[in-house]
Amino acid sequence: RLDRNTTGLLLFTNDGEVAQKLSHPSHKNKKIYQVELSQPLSEDDLRLIAQGVELEDGKAIVDDVAVVAGNPHFVGIEIHIGRNRIVRRIFEHLGYEVVALDRVQYAGLTKKDLPRGKWRFLSEQEVIRMKYFL
Repeated sequence: RLDRNTTGLLLFTNDGEVAQKLSHPSHKNKKIYQVELSQPLSEDDLRLIAQGVELEDGKAIVDDVAVVAGNPHFVGIEIHIGRNRIVRRIFEHLGYEVVALDRVQYAGLTKKDLPRGKWRFLSEQEVIRMKYFL
């Protein structure tokens, strides 16, 4: 699931077992997002995010966070938690406006070499990994 203002990688399946493995937080599937902010992220806020931000529904723990290519308007954030709008809420809690949010990786799958709006079938190895190793 992505909210309507977020772009990026989606995975469609008709396999209920795989869908459960992908969506349930206990499986700790990694998601990586690229966030574009309206103002540069401060070093202090970068450290706060890395330590975990306390939100109204509990602490938002991130696995990794970094400025992208030295430009503090762009931030990469890796999470495995799946609470609603969690990436946006982390930055909004600290006073930042999220201009764009793009999921670039999900459960080991990337959108590399896949143009926006295009799709592909998973390889046999990817399907096996999803079914048996997640």
